Amino acid sequence: MKQNKGDDILIIGAGYAGLSAAITLASHGRKVTVVEKHSTTGGRSRAFTENGFTFDMGPSWYWMPEVAEGFFNRNGRNIEDYMSLVRLDPSYQVIFENNEAVELPASFAGICSLFESIEKGAGAQLEKFMQEAEYKYRTAMKTYIHKPGLHFNELCSMEVLQSVLKMDMLQSFSNHIKRYFKHEKLLKIIEFPILFLGATADKIPAMYSMMNYADMKLGTWYPMGGMVRLAKAMTTLAIEKGVTFLLDTEVERLEVVGNKVSGAYTGKGFLPADIVISGADYHHTDRELLPAEKSNYSEKYWEKRVMAPSCLIYYIGVNRVLPGLQHHNLFFNHDLRQHADAIYTNPSWPGQPLFYLCCPSKTDVGVAPPGMENLFYLIPTAPGLADTPAIRERYLELVLKETASYCGQDFSGDIISSRSYAYSNFLSDYHAYKGNAYGLANTLGQTAFLKPSIRHKKLHNLFFTGQLTVPGPGVPPAILSGEMVAQHILRQKIVKHEITL
Repeated sequence: MKQNKGDDILIIGAGYAGLSAAITLASHGRKVTVVEKHSTTGGRSRAFTENGFTFDMGPSWYWMPEVAEGFFNRNGRNIEDYMSLVRLDPSYQVIFENNEAVELPASFAGICSLFESIEKGAGAQLEKFMQEAEYKYRTAMKTYIHKPGLHFNELCSMEVLQSVLKMDMLQSFSNHIKRYFKHEKLLKIIEFPILFLGATADKIPAMYSMMNYADMKLGTWYPMGGMVRLAKAMTTLAIEKGVTFLLDTEVERLEVVGNKVSGAYTGKGFLPADIVISGADYHHTDRELLPAEKSNYSEKYWEKRVMAPSCLIYYIGVNRVLPGLQHHNLFFNHDLRQHADAIYTNPSWPGQPLFYLCCPSKTDVGVAPPGMENLFYLIPTAPGLADTPAIRERYLELVLKETASYCGQDFSGDIISSRSYAYSNFLSDYHAYKGNAYGLANTLGQTAFLKPSIRHKKLHNLFFTGQLTVPGPGVPPAILSGEMVAQHILRQKIVKHEITL
């Protein structure tokens, strides 16, 4: 493989998008350096160890396994050589009022039977619903999700135009699912995958039923060792491709000369570059790292963006085994509407929050000492809510109490490891705009070319990737985002030299 001279690419941030871009460019002969603020790669998908526990700090759901698998294949590797995936069965369980638990089996036939047992005729209705959901998923993956979102005319192809009506872009998710199901439990189960998209079900487009297909047909998986294994696998692949990593190195300012970025200043010196890709928080790069007159968007523009939720997370190590828990547990034992209102309509701390509890030690004995449990709690919250030690303590007591009620055991005296993570941490660790955890809300007005652009309008060698641009938040979209911007760069005549493989 022949490398291009004078084609130094600097990538800010070693999250999934940054790793993906780095691997793709290095695979095509580019010289790539990744600068990462933290001591490890993975971005929000980092991990820490404490008292024998290994806690994933961020993402914990592994959906759409074909995205990462396909990415490795396109770069000449098999993902199985880097990590081991197992499919969870049940995929997850939902805890309703009175501690009634409903387990979602891995097989679709099993899910249909479950739906039928709750509402007569719902099994057949789920099959019809899933046929539409599959069409949306397949069409999105083939037609929409790989488009860089640079022009409206990207959506003007015959293939896209023919799919518009079937994609249900103008109907609400709420109205769509009520055509198929009536029972409140089924509606909550179906709504679950869109809870973090940044709006209530009556405002999210029905096209996002594609997420139900990802959930119920493609399944829920787990990389043994934790979600951090995927980040480590991609880091290993990047190093094999010749990518250089500068860890514990934060970019403090981008140097602009004329209509291009000449490099980045860090606390350790200046890094020259012919091309810069920011996988850091888009707003931070745009408004803090660039000179004010070179920002891609005004502060007024950013203030008008609708953000997806932030969250309050707890990492808890328990010195005993807890009965009744599955790997993924959704506590929907309170009114979803009041919690949604506190996130999206009247931003405030919820009175009776719904929460998610991941217990990976049910699947992976390596993430906790023998006879102990690894607990990861997550409460969705409105972005921008200031957190205090008192607030964190209050909600910890609440989720522990509700978990103890469900498990039938008070384990508060058996906690040997405890740490929390919230708004202020997202700000300090990731410069996350308004402390968001899940990027921009997936509303119709913030889709495709209406998202912040992957390309700077004034600086021809500056690009952006990650959850605040196309295709959106989540691990699979982040991988696709990095690959997308890299492919866009490879198609441009930004450098003079041809690539020889």
